[in-house]
Formats: sequence, C-alpha cells, structure tokens
Amino acid sequence: MSVTSASTIVKAIAGLTLEEKASLTAGKDFWTSAAIERLGIPSAFFSDGPHGMRKQALAADHLGLNESLKATCFPTAAALANSWNTELAEGMGEKLGAEAKAQGVNVVLGPGVNIKRNPLCGRNFEYYSEDPLLAGKMAAAFIRGIQKNGVSACVKHFAANSQETRRMVSDSIIDERALREIYLEPFELAVTEGGTKAVMTSYNLLNGVYANESPKLLTDILRREWGFGGAVITDWGGCNDKVESIKAGSDLEMPTNGGETAKEVVKAVKEGSLKESALDESLSRLLELIFSTSEALADKADFDKEAHHQFALKAAEESVVLLENSGVLPLAPGTKVCLIGDFAKNPRYQGAGSSVVNPTKLDTVLGSIGESGLEFCGFEPGFKRMGGKSAGLVSKALELAQKADVVLLFCGLNEIAETEGLDRTEMRLPDNQLELIEALKKTGKKVVLVLSCGSQIETGFAKGLDAVLYASLGGQAGAKAVLNILSGKTNPSGKLAETFPEKYEDCPSSKNYPGTCKTAEYRESVFVGYRHYETVKANVSYPFGYGLSYTKFEYSSLSIDKSGASFSIKNTGARAGAEIAQLYISMPGSALFRPDKELKGFTKVAIAPGETQKVFIPFDERTFRVWNADSSKWAVEDGVYKVHIGASIKDIRLSGEISVSGEKIAPKLGASDLPSYYSRKANQATREEFEKLLGRPLPSPDLDFVKKNRIICGMNTAVEDLRYAKGWPGRLFAGALKLAYNVLRLIGNHKMAGVLMMGVCNMPLRGLSRMTGGAISQRQLDGLITMFNGKFFKGVGQFFSKKA
Repeated sequence: MSVTSASTIVKAIAGLTLEEKASLTAGKDFWTSAAIERLGIPSAFFSDGPHGMRKQALAADHLGLNESLKATCFPTAAALANSWNTELAEGMGEKLGAEAKAQGVNVVLGPGVNIKRNPLCGRNFEYYSEDPLLAGKMAAAFIRGIQKNGVSACVKHFAANSQETRRMVSDSIIDERALREIYLEPFELAVTEGGTKAVMTSYNLLNGVYANESPKLLTDILRREWGFGGAVITDWGGCNDKVESIKAGSDLEMPTNGGETAKEVVKAVKEGSLKESALDESLSRLLELIFSTSEALADKADFDKEAHHQFALKAAEESVVLLENSGVLPLAPGTKVCLIGDFAKNPRYQGAGSSVVNPTKLDTVLGSIGESGLEFCGFEPGFKRMGGKSAGLVSKALELAQKADVVLLFCGLNEIAETEGLDRTEMRLPDNQLELIEALKKTGKKVVLVLSCGSQIETGFAKGLDAVLYASLGGQAGAKAVLNILSGKTNPSGKLAETFPEKYEDCPSSKNYPGTCKTAEYRESVFVGYRHYETVKANVSYPFGYGLSYTKFEYSSLSIDKSGASFSIKNTGARAGAEIAQLYISMPGSALFRPDKELKGFTKVAIAPGETQKVFIPFDERTFRVWNADSSKWAVEDGVYKVHIGASIKDIRLSGEISVSGEKIAPKLGASDLPSYYSRKANQATREEFEKLLGRPLPSPDLDFVKKNRIICGMNTAVEDLRYAKGWPGRLFAGALKLAYNVLRLIGNHKMAGVLMMGVCNMPLRGLSRMTGGAISQRQLDGLITMFNGKFFKGVGQFFSKKA
C-alpha cells in the first residue's frame, strides 16, 4: 500500500459513520461494492473471469443465463494446465486483465485452484490439476499477468471445495497433513508468488467451520503464515454469519442482501460483541483494493480483439495433448478427410455456469477445414449431442466414412455433463458416441478421434483407433488449434495435468465421492491422483504428465546438488518441438507414509531438430518439506531422497540421489495405528483409521432426523432437504421443485433443469435472502422456516409482520 493511499484510506474510514462502515461490508448490487460518494469512496465492479470476462450487459445473475459483453474466450484452466507453460499463463492473464480494464472491471474472479480430487467434479474444467505445485505455479503466473494492468485477480475457492454436490452446506473433513500438502499449497503459491490482491472463500465448511468464518484459514494461515495483505471476499451468497466472518478476517460479502447483514454488524458493534477496530481493519483492506484498482481503471483503453484471438490460438495449440498415434499424424497435405461428430460443427470450447464467456469470434472445425490444406469430402453429425440413439445418424456417418481416407471424429461431453453446481454421475462418454466409435472402427478406415471435455473419461474405446487427440476445452480458437496439429502446422507439446484411470472405481476417492448429505470425507489423505496410482502401481490409461510429440527427445547427463538438478535434453527427431521435463522426489526410507513420487519442479523447453539444451530445475523451500502433524509445522525429514527426471510420472528418464539434512521424525501414529495408509491402501481406510488420522471422532454424515423422515429446518438446511420438513409447506415446496426439474428434463430443457438444481435445490435456506438482494428479508425467511417446521399460522404471521 502506498503512503498516499494509506493516508487516504485512514481519512476515509475516520469520516464514516458506523452505519456507513457496515454498509461497505456487503455489495451494492449483484456485481458492485457499495460506495460512499461524500467521502469519494467509489464502487468496485467484480466479474467472473477464469478464462475470459463475463461482464453482463443486462440483468445480472450468477448462473450464466443472461448474455455478457463480448470478450476473448481463452482456454479453460483444465486445458491451459496441459501446456505446463507458466509464461503462457502469465501472458494469458495479462491479456485477460487488459480486457477487464477495457470493460471497467476492478476485480477478476479467478483463477480457480481447487484440486481435481475426483474426475466427477462438475467444475473440474475450471481448475488446473490434481497436483498442487502445477496448479499453484500456473495460477501464480496467471495472477501476475492480470495484475500487471492494475486490476486485481481473486483466487478461489478457499478452501477444500472439490465437489459441487451440496457445495453450500457440505463439510469437508480432511486431515491436517493432506490439507496443508495438497489442498492449501496452490493458494499459498497464488499469494506468495502470484501476489494476488484478493481471495474468495468457498461455500463449504472445513472441518466443522464455514470457510468464510474460519480464523484458522483467514487469519492464522492466510494472513500470518503467508503474509497476505489483501481483501477476502465471499463467494456469491456464501456468507453464513456476518459478524463471525468479520472476526475471522473476511472483508466483503457479495452480492447485496438489501442491508440485512449490515444491521447485524451495527448491532454487534453497539453491543460489544464485535470490536469497531476489527471492522476498521477489514475496511482498510477492502478500500485499498477498491482505491488501487479504481485508479488503474481511470486509464481505460480498448483491446485488440484479433491479437487476443491469435494469442488464444497459441494457448490452445500448446494445451492439446496427443494421446495415441499409430503414425497417421500429422496428416499429409491433400489427405482426403471427412468430419464426423456434432462437435466439429458446434464446438465444445468452454464449461457452463458462472464462467460462460460470450466470445469475440468462434472458430469451428467445419468452418476452418478449408484452410487446413486437407481435402474435405463432407460432414455428418453422427450422434445426438444430448444423448439418445439414432440409427439414421450413424448410418449416414458410416456412408460418409467410405468416401474418405481418414475419418476425423469429434466426440466429448456436452455442456450439461460438466457445469457448475452439478457433479457428473459417470466417467464415460455417452453411449451413442461409444457406439458410433465402435461402428467407425469396423469400417477399416483410419480413424482419428478428437476429444472435447474438461476432465478425465474412461478411454477403453481408444484401442483400435489410429490416433487420439485430447483437446480439452480450448476456448474460442480451440478448433483451429486442433486442425493445425492434425495437419502438422503445429507440433503437439501438451502433457496431461491429471491422470486418466482405466475405470472410475480405480480413483482413490471413488468410495467417498461425493458427500451426499452433511459431510465429504477425504479419507485418501495425501494420496490424490497420481500420488495414489503411482504408489499402488495401478494400471492407468494415460499417466500424469504424459503426452506425445511428432518428434523424440533424449535425456542425459544428470547432475544433482543442493541447488537443484541439471541435465541435457536432445531433440533426436526431424521436427522442432517442445518438451516438458518433470522433476519428482521420493523418500523410500521415510518414517512417514508418503506417495511414491511427488512433483517438485518442471520446465518447458523448445528444442530445434538435432539440438541439445542444458536444463536446470531448481530446488526450493517446498522441495523436501513435509507437514509434521505431531508438531503442527513444516519439517524436512533427514535422510536420502531420490530425484527423478521424467517425461511423465511413468516415463522416468534419469534418476539420482541427494542427502538432505533435517530432523528425525518419529510419528506418534505408525503402521499399527494406520495400516491402510502405511501399506499404501489409503483408498481402503476404515472409519476408525480415518478418525485416528484426524485425531477426533468423525461427525455423522447423516441428516439430523428428529423422527422418521423428518428434520428441524434452519438457515442452513438445503432447499432439497425440505422434502423431509415437518411442515407441509416445506414438503410442497420441495415437491414442486422436483416436479419442475423432471418436467424440464422431459421436454429437453436440460440447461434450465441444471440451473434449477444448481441455483435453488442445493442452496441453503439463507440463500433465499442472501441471493435475492434482500427481496426476502430475514424476518420473512424466519417466517418461512417456522412454516416449514410445522407452525403454519405462526410462520404466516412472522412473514407478513411489519415488525423489524
């Protein structure tokens, strides 16, 4: 904070009345903070923006319903992470920040750095990786790019928000070591290396406390340990107890609630349960964010739409992963190809929900095939996008395939399968697409499959295909990026930021995902993603860090010292290419249970044909550290560590050792206490073992029934749980919502059905006030809850009472 801005902020706070102070702690409307014009305190505008700006032109909503201003739709985080290129991430952030500035946006609500714990999380497309280092490094670079423009990034969702099911009422139960080593590290990097000016809290509880009310998270860890000096903002509708959130270190509640919680703040200060000095500290952080970003917006300029589109193309090209290639790729100029699959005409290039971007332009494979140098002989959709069999579509596709030398087949998950607020129900492509793939394999034609999805799918269908390209969700230029790789104009260099298991049941969290009632148990502890698969030596379809190229790379000359690892990489092929070298650490003699290998560094190197480059990956303070649960602090365990340099977690090219001085660790809980963890079967951990690891009894995951199928409703009762309400109005309300959901799906309006589930059914009752701008007051909500609890007439009286 500059001296000028500091004095301005002190003066502004001194001039505020208590009521004005309280009003500033919540939004003015859906997207802007409150202003105090007499003191020169402006509003700040917040906008979704993990991979492109979503500033809405008309009525505001959090569900992606109303159209937003046109903006560049860059590759999603799920795609960009496959580039493993932090410079690319920073460049993308810089361009996104420029667009935010052009649209008058103070704070970009992104990036999202939650760990991709399970393939079925509906929001995985918005997150980077199953690995905390890769996620954190990419996010930190992206944040630096955004903030070069003077506007702010806002890293989210802090913390442990790895499922969409019941996301606003679920309690994430995680042991401290897994929390520190896996789920918090990306946020730590966003703060310490990215310098983020803002952090968004998550909806969920974490070990029994709402994240937005957790002094441990917001003060002890975020501010004291990591040195964060910026503002903490709720997710939209994510404030449970306003006064407790301010005490914990949360600064701004969004969106507006019509002044309802401001009254609570004023009352708490007057009664002495909230110190006014704590409120002032919160306002100091908030006003610094508002003033600094507003100054930057004074110098607003438009952005070069075409230049940004070309950058989106470059980012998409680096993010595509070549999974299989029998030698058919790259396609020679003039190769006769046909396009099959609805995604060739209507690309799946981004996720759904609050991150939906209205692109400045949109490339399609069908629209760009004429520029590829390939001979095009026709297009057929082949399948119904939203599912359902069609023999006619398959028949036409098979007929077209006979006219081509190579079939380019475009498949993937539709927009309803991957969306905010809903988790997927299976890890498979739709049956109609799988049947089409099998039918095309039987034609005898060469078949190249391009996959568009934001997370893992089972890929048993790949056997028998000539090539498979994972395009992920590559943004508005993703289609042209795919064509450039298919035709050889670009050499693929992406590598997977997540493991593709053979089947869903192999996932370490499959038995405990999602938490469907009160809790989500993270029993697998630190064994997330490849940390599990590599440790148990599981067969996987495609390992973490894997990706093919049109050239070959040879590793040699490993040298390890206390500063890091040096080695050489030679391009032994005939094409220029880029290789992603990965550094993994292991400690076979550890006294603790540990994953077999853990990523501790990486770099992406462009190498000309025949060229050899020297590469250095440094060690840092995180390389050898481990969370010591007994002492509740980071430690370096004394001993010998193995250092592995690989092209993927499964393709280790060079290995060596280094002795590291540290402390002798003798954990209180050993193999006899935690047999599943020490025997590398954490996915089989019992309730008793997990309780030992936690150091406390597990809370019941079940709803609190007071009698058979009846609950007492409260502010945090999920709307969908009203089906168990004691009072008939609650059951009627829940039944009407369920009927509406089923009718919408029956008539094919899957988007609105999803919105209903995401925006209403999973929401706690407090959201009826928090997310309606105060249209339903706290008094009216209390009346509704009274009715839901079986006291109909008393509730009606409360609802219509004019008494505050």
